[in-house]
This record gives sequence, structure tokens and C-alpha cells, in this order.
Amino acid sequence: MKALLDTHAFLWWNLDDAQLSARAREIIEDGHNEIYFSAASSWAIAIKTAKGRLILPEELGAYISKRLKLHHFQPLPIQISHTVQMFQLPHHHEDPFDRLLIAQAQLENLPILTLDPEIKKYQVETIW
Repeated sequence: MKALLDTHAFLWWNLDDAQLSARAREIIEDGHNEIYFSAASSWAIAIKTAKGRLILPEELGAYISKRLKLHHFQPLPIQISHTVQMFQLPHHHEDPFDRLLIAQAQLENLPILTLDPEIKKYQVETIW
């Protein structure tokens, strides 16, 4: 199975937060699955950290790169096709980072591991 992490799923996994669902935890833990982490999530984390809304235990770049390597997450870069798809989405969700994750999930045929009910309004598979 392949799946795309929503930003909160990435953070909760790395913080061992109880808010991460058992199903999402099971999918991430399964070494046979390919778990993707979007550059959009890295960008969102960077903004939250810069604004003081998120405190990381180490410098942002090291935090993300170490966890990608440790958990064997696959980086998902932002492509022009993703931004074009994002532009074509209906405006159910106003968060640009979530909209970009939705576009990536649609074009890359990836379900999103997310708790966000707004994402479920789009033509994309969600798992929680």
C-alpha cells in the first residue's frame, strides 16, 4: 500500500501522540507500505515553527530529514501539475497546504492519512 501523510499525521507519528489513529499507526508501522511526506507539509511545518506555533526538538531541516530517513518515508516534491490541479479544486477547504496535499493525492493516486473532515469533501481517499 502507498499513502500520503497529512502534516498532523507526520507530527503525531513522530511525537507518539495518542491522537494518531490506530489504523494510521498500523499503516505507517507496516514496513511493506510506502509512506510519502509532501514538501507541502515541510513548508507548513516551517511556517508554524517560524510563527512560534510549533516547537521542534531540533532545527527544522534536521528534524524532518532525520525522521524521513528513520521511518523510511518517501519525499514527495511539489510538481507544476500539482499546483495546476490545486487551482482546479472546488473551494471546500481554504488551507493552501491541505489543498496541495489533496491535489498531490489525486494525481499520484495516494490515499491521505488524515483526520481532517474537510479533506473528505474532495474526490480523494482518506484513511483514519
